[in-house]
Amino acid sequence: MPNNEPISRRSLLCQSGLGLGHAALAHLLHSDGLLAAGSGTREGRTGLGNTHFAPRAKSVIMLLQNGGPSQMDLFDPKPELARWHGKKHPDDVESFQPGSEKDIVMGSPFRFRKHGQSGLEFSELLPHLAGMADHVCMVRSMWSDNNNHPQGLRAISTGKVFLGRPTLGAWVSYALGSENQNLPGYVVLRDPQGYNNGGVSLWTNGWLPATFRGTEIQSKGSPVLNLHPAVALPEDVQRDQLALLSRLNQERRKRYPDDSRLEARIQHYELAARMQLAAEQVLDTSRETASTRSLYGLDDPATENYGTRCLMARRMVEAGVRFVLITAPIQYGGMPWDHHNYLGKNMPKLCRQVDQPSAALIHDLDQRGLLDETIVLWTGEFGRLPVSQNGLGRDHNRYAFTSLLAGGGFKGGHVHGATDEFGYKAVDDLVSCPDLLATVLNQMGLDHDRLRFRHSGREETLTDSPVTGAAVVKSILS
Repeated sequence: MPNNEPISRRSLLCQSGLGLGHAALAHLLHSDGLLAAGSGTREGRTGLGNTHFAPRAKSVIMLLQNGGPSQMDLFDPKPELARWHGKKHPDDVESFQPGSEKDIVMGSPFRFRKHGQSGLEFSELLPHLAGMADHVCMVRSMWSDNNNHPQGLRAISTGKVFLGRPTLGAWVSYALGSENQNLPGYVVLRDPQGYNNGGVSLWTNGWLPATFRGTEIQSKGSPVLNLHPAVALPEDVQRDQLALLSRLNQERRKRYPDDSRLEARIQHYELAARMQLAAEQVLDTSRETASTRSLYGLDDPATENYGTRCLMARRMVEAGVRFVLITAPIQYGGMPWDHHNYLGKNMPKLCRQVDQPSAALIHDLDQRGLLDETIVLWTGEFGRLPVSQNGLGRDHNRYAFTSLLAGGGFKGGHVHGATDEFGYKAVDDLVSCPDLLATVLNQMGLDHDRLRFRHSGREETLTDSPVTGAAVVKSILS
């Protein structure tokens, strides 16, 4: 007997075998004129596509160093720390976790040296990034609103510490889309072993349409999961199933016109169809020369993980992706730079993993003529304290940290701002997280006050400058 019970959309997808590849066929059939038009052109499908003024950069690669790298051990040498080592800090220091309350100063165990024609100072732990000194703009006067990881990461990613706000990558994708219709505008390359603390909130779309959320790409195995159907169906069966699914989607649109999740899912299926034709070639790092693979450290187990993702990022921006987020390797935990303990032992191991690939990315972009139009942002969410935590590490510090910027119209070989003699607080030319985000948008041709999205009756922006006071830091621009 025929079964006349109603079937849900979810059941249809499960029972008909419509995997990502099959559903994506709709785009190919429509492109070939074999399938009737569905919803037609959709506003915001690939971003607004307009800049407010001439851009200096076309894309951004954000190297997010989760955990809070220690500025005075990597980028901001402080001789006073050595002179005061073992003594009580002359001022009260704001500690976050137990073990720092005695305010005993701890000198850096690492040596610093000047590099390049500019004389930028780097720790001995970062010899490869030091080799890029003349390409790097070093902002030593960063500060944050909060010294807890979740809030700090949201501040550096979304401009504020609150949950639910869109990330920088989502705003860039919303504003500009992708230059390549076969690839997402916003790509995430996380550690293939798992997620950093914060998980997907680090690339959320917030209240922007769901299609502008970061798309995770695998750096091991198949770059895009479920890209190809497991079982091939006859073309006429596929067409009938897709036509039915299209009608169900239309009904859902009518019932929930303000829900962007269905629209995002449909657009992602269409994107998947295009990715079937192009993505695997773009993301295949085996096509690179042996010298390029060696440059990124793909022949070394210590650097292969991060190096692969940095190389993939270069290939993506080369192919037209607007924003690529690379999170820190998680071999030492979801917050790998969170050196409360054994800083002298563990920081060299982590630097060994990220230093060479980070520098290789800048060098490779430069030699290919892509650095001028690509922003490379290397940053954590806050810094560390100048005092010892249990004699082994450093606690969180929201008052000072260092961010690096290269390419995209930023001054190379330049130091902006300064901290006090202990590296505890930024004291000259301070730069907030919203200031930094506003400046990155500026280089993409976007005014942080004019790029808006109406949410809950309010015109929202990335920086919310009336509240945060965010402003473009013009002195770091070339």
